[in-house]
Amino acid sequence: MSIANFLSLLGGLALFLYGMQMMSHGLEAAAGDRMKDILEKLTSNRILGVIVGAVITAVIQSSSGTTVMVVGFVNAGMMNLKQAVWIIMGANIGTTITGQLIALDIGTIAPLIAFIGVAMVVFVKKPMAHYIGTILAGLGMLFIGMDMMSTAMLPLRDEPAFVSLMTSFSNPLLGILAGALFTAVIQSSSASVGILQALARSGLIGLDGAVYVLFGQNIGTCITAVLASIGTSREAKQTTVIHLSFNLIGTFIFTVLCIVTANTAFSLTDFVASWTPTTPDAQIANMHTLFNVVTTLLLLPFGTYLAEFAQKVLPFKEEKRSTVLQYLKPFPSSTRSLGTSAMSIQQVDEEINHMLKLAYENVENGFKQLLKYDKKMGEKIVQREELVDTLNKEIGDYITNALSLELNNDVSNALSIYYHQITDIERLSDYAVKMETYSKEHLQGRLNEEEKDTIKTMYDMCMEMRNALHDINKSKLLRSQSDDVCRNLRKRQMQRMKEKSISSEISMMFSQLLTDFERINGHAINIAEDYDMISHCVQLQPEQA
Repeated sequence: MSIANFLSLLGGLALFLYGMQMMSHGLEAAAGDRMKDILEKLTSNRILGVIVGAVITAVIQSSSGTTVMVVGFVNAGMMNLKQAVWIIMGANIGTTITGQLIALDIGTIAPLIAFIGVAMVVFVKKPMAHYIGTILAGLGMLFIGMDMMSTAMLPLRDEPAFVSLMTSFSNPLLGILAGALFTAVIQSSSASVGILQALARSGLIGLDGAVYVLFGQNIGTCITAVLASIGTSREAKQTTVIHLSFNLIGTFIFTVLCIVTANTAFSLTDFVASWTPTTPDAQIANMHTLFNVVTTLLLLPFGTYLAEFAQKVLPFKEEKRSTVLQYLKPFPSSTRSLGTSAMSIQQVDEEINHMLKLAYENVENGFKQLLKYDKKMGEKIVQREELVDTLNKEIGDYITNALSLELNNDVSNALSIYYHQITDIERLSDYAVKMETYSKEHLQGRLNEEEKDTIKTMYDMCMEMRNALHDINKSKLLRSQSDDVCRNLRKRQMQRMKEKSISSEISMMFSQLLTDFERINGHAINIAEDYDMISHCVQLQPEQA
């Protein structure tokens, strides 16, 4: 092989892999934050789950990508292990679509597909058109790269050493190991199968040798999910065991069939080759489809047993649960995967609601301290404030990491608003600590009934604001009412000062308390406005913002 051909091979591989990545990114940008709703609605039974897994994988051209997404969703608690089984089975069917498309040999119109995609990205302003254009451009680049690889490998037919290497793959063990290793390295069975088809199209390998490499590629694609599960929950790791078990069982069954039927009238490879006798790459695509469809049909009745097997291989351990983070869990080790939008929004929203609940518990307890001081409650306020401060940092770090994952614009905007929101929530808790200090150092046991009624009025207004945070119109109305209440309370305080019915020290504390009351509701209206803006960026469940 000349240097020019070698460079052409590398260029074709680069276009092929980048085209697949573009398709995946286009889908993530178009539907990433809706992925949770799609999965919840369509994984209610095994057949729908298999279909969903197949369709998603067919679109993004990567069973690894789908499996990594599933690992992330299981880790985030958005999907259970039994639901994951059906998605993984479907993913193994969906990944065969790439090979079938390649076998159709639509390379002649690939430049047109790529041109249409690029034109949509460059000349159409609508975001959805950009996403679709990215998917089309990626598809076109995939086929252009495929043609470049096939052409570059043609001279290898005359290289004895390379021909000898290809012949050695007819040994089942060597073929499976080679396929698994190569796929593990490039982390895409669709890409490795495409390269195998390019070799077959160039006449460098026949179906007899390619089948074992093909079976090994199905095992190698599991490596991506295994890597993605590092640092995740036990149940997420069990998901990778299911994926690996599925492909190992399928490989065992088909390897035995190929060996047993070889050189007989019922040879499996000859039977598949007879479907498209003049098209070697179609033969590989058909065997790949047959492998995954038959394995899925065989294992479909035993999906729950696969889940139970995974739980026995990796049983649950007593894990120390963080007393700080309740919902935020690490992303899969793959820095970016389909569904990352859904995971990030889901977890951030729930953790912020957790933080907001803690902050308002402090505000509530702060007002109670003003009315009747309790040393133990004061200690809890300080402890809860430390917890809120920690959540502020942890959530902020998580959002910063999420924003680096190239999510779509709506999700990125929502996360940016959440980042702003946690500052307001943290300040709520700060004012509770100030109220604890007022009570402990200045107001303890020194308030008359009128002063207590004033504090109760402020407390009631704050709690009303808390309950209206997800209704921006009601929040604005309550904020206006609280401003009126505050003005009236200030007038009454001035009147009492003139009457000398309030001490100067209590008066100073009340002035500061009224200012804090205004600021608490000021932060509350900021939080409400943030929730309103978020609702225009992404769709959240009713119990969320």
